[in-house]
Amino acid sequence: MSLQGKTAIVTGSGSGLGAAYALALAAAGAAVVVNDVSTEAASATVDAIRAAGGRATAVVAPVGSSETAQQLVDTAVAEFGGLDILVTNAGILRDKSLLKMTDDDFDQVIAVHLRGTFTCARAAYASFKERGVAGRIIAIGSPTGQRGTFGQTNYAAAKAGIVGMVRTWALEMARSGVLVNAVIPVAATAMTRTVPYFAAAIEADDLGAAMPDFYRKDLGFGTAADVSGLIVFLASDEAAGINGQVIGAGGDRLQLWSHPEPVLTALHTGGWSAEAIADDFAPAVRAELQSVGEDFPPLPAEHVRTPVQA
Repeated sequence: MSLQGKTAIVTGSGSGLGAAYALALAAAGAAVVVNDVSTEAASATVDAIRAAGGRATAVVAPVGSSETAQQLVDTAVAEFGGLDILVTNAGILRDKSLLKMTDDDFDQVIAVHLRGTFTCARAAYASFKERGVAGRIIAIGSPTGQRGTFGQTNYAAAKAGIVGMVRTWALEMARSGVLVNAVIPVAATAMTRTVPYFAAAIEADDLGAAMPDFYRKDLGFGTAADVSGLIVFLASDEAAGINGQVIGAGGDRLQLWSHPEPVLTALHTGGWSAEAIADDFAPAVRAELQSVGEDFPPLPAEHVRTPVQA
């Protein structure tokens, strides 16, 4: 699938998932603006792309501000003649339960994930419209934004907000031919490396072996490279007609997430009093309660890792 002649920006692409996306886009022929807060990390991704025969340059700056967003777009235009693809991947974590989470913990995560996605998408769309480009915006969400995770109020809010923005932008940008979609990756990262549940999968990946089928198929959990094919597809002309969608990717599995829809509707002539709700609606609600959080199946015995005692 060719992206020859295209230019992409990938935020947070100095390592991990973002680096995998940048490398995959470059391998498909796109010139890539690599972004990270670390000069060393950004340079490593640029060097890897160039070593493979691709084109890349780096912008070292934290996303969130309008200034950084414009710098990324201006760099794409100055270095490669335009902009066609934006992947908003940059993010940070400040995990704490609600009563321990500070204003700063909340604000920093919102600034990078949510505001960073907003400012970069706005700058990219302005460039698309100015040049008459039917561009692609791919915003990176998370299972946490879809279902919630203990200790991640800030992250859940940001990732859920990103999906809400994607659906809105899909409406606003459709007349310009711009496609906007969200990707929900499930992959081995620095965060999942610390979770015992994924230890067998991480261990296999570190050894260069295939992750067990339980992880790749049952959980849809794999490597960063497993998500990259979806990124390249959504950036390509082959994705025509796919707009405003939320697609999960991990291991051997792809998933199309539904948009929220009512699961229960009830009518009461004259409106609902609190007593009428208790008598007539609450029992039905209790029978249809929607789940929260991720409910992982028990690990097969062969994948359980016993912590080593010091």
